[in-house]
Amino acid sequence: MPIERELMRGAGPVAVLQLLEYGEMYGYQLVEAVSRKTDGVLAMGQSTLYPLLYNLEAKGLISGTWRTSEAGRKRKYYALTTKGAGYLGERRKDWRELIGAMEGLGLMDPKEG
Repeated sequence: MPIERELMRGAGPVAVLQLLEYGEMYGYQLVEAVSRKTDGVLAMGQSTLYPLLYNLEAKGLISGTWRTSEAGRKRKYYALTTKGAGYLGERRKDWRELIGAMEGLGLMDPKEG
């Protein structure tokens, strides 16, 4: 079940940066990987992803490079920048603290999973 829009605003960029930490990807690959690796919980369409990518690129957290595939199709590949890696590290810490706080409230019962 996809998560609420407000939560997605915080989780979406971190999810994309996390995927790009493993290597560069183009937009459709990111859409598929986010959905697959989160069992659809963080699924996002291209209409959500591309504005997110443009925003991350404008902030210098990712960089994009146009390439032509073997089939002759142009694709923009995105990669994590040094600034983006630092930002991701900070956000990871924030998410761990948030998860710990939610567990403290009993909202994340480890026995339920």
